[in-house]
Amino acid sequence: MSGTRAAIRYAKAVLALAQDQNTAETVNTDMSLIANTVNGSKELQDILQSPVISAEVKKSALLAVFPNTKKNTVDLINTLIANNRLNMFGAVASKYVSLYNDAIGNQTATVTTAIALSGDLETKVLAKVKELTGKSVTVTNIIDETILGGFILRVGDLQYDASIANQLNKLKREFTLN
Repeated sequence: MSGTRAAIRYAKAVLALAQDQNTAETVNTDMSLIANTVNGSKELQDILQSPVISAEVKKSALLAVFPNTKKNTVDLINTLIANNRLNMFGAVASKYVSLYNDAIGNQTATVTTAIALSGDLETKVLAKVKELTGKSVTVTNIIDETILGGFILRVGDLQYDASIANQLNKLKREFTLN
């Protein structure tokens, strides 16, 4: 829990600095790449978490993996090294992307369905979510056959469950209570 709070604090600080310097969008590009790369690479996570590997070796590895990073990103790496927090680099990048998207009024909606969304259905979901939230939204589709049919929509901290599995569970609870 404290690691998450620390990652949010670092991300807020980087975002505030980037907004002051009018580089928030370019730093967001760096942070998106870093978050996706670190979260997708077990080897890179192991390097960042390893207490055996020195901070300078970790820094040179990060700069080799991300050669075109902006000054703010390199400064973040140096700050995390100075505070012995380089292990949370991926979490800070993820939190930055989330905070940046909130700052520009962009949200991600997660739609869980039993089958992949068609293009027409995805545009309908986008329109409905934009109508409900008033913000521009990007849709991420997760396929989960256990919901049987229907969908589960998550936007921020809101969730709407219109899945067949949920409706069957409601019926089951009603019959067991009576």
